[in-house]
Amino acid sequence: MSSADHPSSKAPSDGKNAASSSDTVHKPPVEHLVVTEHKLVLGKRTLEYTATCGTLLLQEVHSEAEGAHKGQFKGKKTRASVFFVAYTLKASGKKSATAETRPLTFSFNGGPGSSSVWLHLGLLGPQRVPTDDMGQCGAPPYALSDNEFTLLTDSDLVFIDPVGTGHSLVAEGEKLAEYHEYQRDLDAVGEFIRLYLNRYGRWASPKYLIGESYGTTRAAGLSRHLQDKHNIHLNGLMLVSMAVDFQTLGFDHGNELPFPLFLPTYAATAWYHKALKPAQQKKPLKQVVSEAEEFANGEYWLALMQGSRLSAERRQKVAETLSSYSGLSVAYLLRCDLRPTEFRFFKELLRERGQTVGRLDSRFLGLDRDDAGEHPEDDAGMNNLVGAYAVGINRVLREKLKYESDAPYLVIAPLWNTWAWKGFEGKYVNVGDSLRRAMHANPDMRIYVASGYYDLATPHAAGDYTLSHLGLHGSLQNNVQVSYFEAGHMMYIHRPSLERMAAELRDFVRASPR
Repeated sequence: MSSADHPSSKAPSDGKNAASSSDTVHKPPVEHLVVTEHKLVLGKRTLEYTATCGTLLLQEVHSEAEGAHKGQFKGKKTRASVFFVAYTLKASGKKSATAETRPLTFSFNGGPGSSSVWLHLGLLGPQRVPTDDMGQCGAPPYALSDNEFTLLTDSDLVFIDPVGTGHSLVAEGEKLAEYHEYQRDLDAVGEFIRLYLNRYGRWASPKYLIGESYGTTRAAGLSRHLQDKHNIHLNGLMLVSMAVDFQTLGFDHGNELPFPLFLPTYAATAWYHKALKPAQQKKPLKQVVSEAEEFANGEYWLALMQGSRLSAERRQKVAETLSSYSGLSVAYLLRCDLRPTEFRFFKELLRERGQTVGRLDSRFLGLDRDDAGEHPEDDAGMNNLVGAYAVGINRVLREKLKYESDAPYLVIAPLWNTWAWKGFEGKYVNVGDSLRRAMHANPDMRIYVASGYYDLATPHAAGDYTLSHLGLHGSLQNNVQVSYFEAGHMMYIHRPSLERMAAELRDFVRASPR
C-alpha cells in the first residue's frame, strides 16, 4: 500500500506499544531466522522453494579515534533489526536456475509507514488474499489462497519491512524517528540489501526492486544510492503507482500542476459511476480518458495559467467542458474557481446519492454520517483491504512460515504525518533526478511502470508527466515501459489487471542476462 494512505493511529516504536516519534525503545532487537520448505502446485508445474523469515541486524562500525585511518575498529553497534520474508526457488539443475544467478527481486510498499504486506499478498508471493473480479475482499474473517500468479516462477523474492513497520524495530538507545526520514530510510533499506546479498551469496544474481507508491519514491532513490554507497547496479525497477515528483500530487495554493493531472482520473471515476452526461457516458473508458487528457493538457491548463485574468466568458466555457469530464456541476466548479481538489471530488461527485468515492481506488464507495461535509470520513478503497491483509499476513507468518511472535505485526503506521525530508526543505520532493542519474550511469537498467485509471492517490497522468520530465537521454527512452489498468492504486486486486500485470512482470524479469 502506499503513498499517503490515511489511517489515523500513532506510529509504534517497539512493535508492542504505540509511542510518539520522540520516544526511545528499550528492548534490544535480536537476530532470529526461521527457515521452512514448501511446495506450490501451479497446474502441471510444482514449485519447490525455501522460505526464510525473520530479522537481520543493521550495525554501525565504530572506529578508534586515533587509528581510524588505519582501518582499526573498536566494534559494532546494533542500530535496528529489519524484518523480512524471502522465498527462494530450489535449483532445477540448469545453470540458469541456480540460486547464485537466478533473478532476485526486493519488494517494499509505501506510506511512508507501510509494511510490505500489499505486494507480498496481493501480487508477488506464493500466497495471496483472494478477491472477486472487481477486487472486493468479501466479509470477515477473509480467505487466503495459493497464488497462481506469483513472480516466484521467474525470480526469487525478498519482502522488506522498513524500520517501524511489520516486526522491524530499533535497538535500545536508538530513536525510531531517526529512521523516518528520506535519506535515513534509503540508508537502512540499502544496507539491508547489501547485507542480504552477502549473507545469501546473491551478488551474481540479476537484481530488481519493486516498490508501490512511496515505495516508488524509495526505489527511485535507491537506484542511485545503491550505486553511490555500495556499487550495486540494478537490472531494473518495477514502479507500481508512481510517486516520484510530489509537486504533481500536492494541491497547494499556487501549485496548478495537480488539477490537470488529476482530471483524467476524475473523468474515469465519473464514467465508472455513470455520473457523466449521456453523450460522454456512451463512450468507452479509454476514449473518455484520452479526451480528458487532451483538454487537461491544452485548454484547461491554459485557463489555469491565466488566473484572475481569465475572462468571464472563457471561464464559463471552461467550466462547462470541465463539468462534462469531471461529473461535477458547472455551478460547483465556478464556486471552486475551476480547481476541484481531490478530497472535494471524493465527496462532491456522488453527494446527491449519499455516497463518497475511494481515494486509493475510486471504484469503491463509502458512506458518511452526513452528506454536507467537504471530505469523506474514510477511504472506501482502504476499508475494503486492510482487514483482509492483516488476517492474511498473520496467517502466513504463523501457519505457513512458522514464525511465532506475540508482538503485533504493524501493517501500516501514519508516518507520512511526521516524515522528515532533509535536503528537500522549502521545495517539493522530487527524486526523479536520482532515477535519471542511475539510468545514465547504468544504461542497461530498465523501468516498468504500472498505473491505474481509478487511482486518485497517484493518478496515471501524474506518473506520465513525471516520466516525460526526467530529462532522460533519448537513447534510453525505450528502457521505460508503462502499462495502464482499469483498477486503482493496488490494481492487482482486480482479477483481469492481476492476470495481465503478473504476465508483464514475468516477461520483465525474464529479460535479465543469463
